Amino acid sequence: MKALLLTAPSTLTLTDLETPEPDAGEVRVRIAACGICGSDVHGYTGSTGRRIPPLVMGHEAAGIIDAVGHNVSGEMVGQRVALDSTVFCGECEFCRDGKENLCTQRQVLGVSCDAYRRHGCFAEYAIVPERCVYPIPDQMSFVSASLLEPLTIGLQAIRLGCAGPTTRSAVVIGVGTIGLAIIVALKSYGVQRIAAVDLDAGRLKEAVEFGADAVFDAAEMPAKQLAEWGTSSADTDGADLVLEAVGAAASVETAIHAVTRGGTVVLVGNVSPAVELPLQTVVTRQIRLQGSCASAGCYPEAIELAASGTVDLSRFVSRVAQLENGADWFERLHNREPGILKVVLQP
Repeated sequence: MKALLLTAPSTLTLTDLETPEPDAGEVRVRIAACGICGSDVHGYTGSTGRRIPPLVMGHEAAGIIDAVGHNVSGEMVGQRVALDSTVFCGECEFCRDGKENLCTQRQVLGVSCDAYRRHGCFAEYAIVPERCVYPIPDQMSFVSASLLEPLTIGLQAIRLGCAGPTTRSAVVIGVGTIGLAIIVALKSYGVQRIAAVDLDAGRLKEAVEFGADAVFDAAEMPAKQLAEWGTSSADTDGADLVLEAVGAAASVETAIHAVTRGGTVVLVGNVSPAVELPLQTVVTRQIRLQGSCASAGCYPEAIELAASGTVDLSRFVSRVAQLENGADWFERLHNREPGILKVVLQP
């Protein structure tokens, strides 16, 4: 099969690999579309330690099941599916508790680290356990379905932040694909007011188009302005909920200072492996810091939101390109070429 292989840091090569065969409990998916995630762009440079070559990256994917292993119904062959990026065992304590994103044996498609190597979906075929695929409606394009994965990340974050119609104000810091997915998820949950923060004026414009009520330039260190904007009553002094989708020290600090006393900050981004925290502020204002990892049980809701038209996933897509041109698009994304949000590759 053709695959886009990471052979060295910042080096992608279109190559021929042996077509994989599914083992017991697994399905083989003929990949129709796979989005380039920001984590892939950061990872392929070697900076994160989670894309160790040689590796086929890619985890935002959809396609058609074309083969199944033992103990999997042959009726699944031909199904149009989206792939959960988290490969989970389904048997450990966390999986039994509906927290498969925290599975004891968790792996992630297209990720290679010290603990494991799992080839992903920048290829003609990918192998996953049967439990990691979700049927998609016939009317949903594969390109749109590849964006279900980032939507589930947004849904997971706002669920952990207890967002809903009683949430008077929410701030999203960092409005790349995940930040925008968080905005549309907040909107679908009936959050009353949403603000977006980013360094990129183009991204802030997109945030408004996706549902943000106000935008702030991150370069202006807007924590005070955000707190003032988020204040909803005489007894609050910031936003009810802040979701940080960058993972850098400055944006985490902004998030903590923008939330109200007793409010919640959901940490989604993780570009930096470690950041310094204003600990006294967190403690004395009783701020809840909540990490959000991947997603758990969010695919059915994401599919329903997209199928019903509540969320238009096609709006995320800037370009659709052939897999053979993937290396060029990675370079353009790494160089932060203006006007490009999401690139989807097709084998």
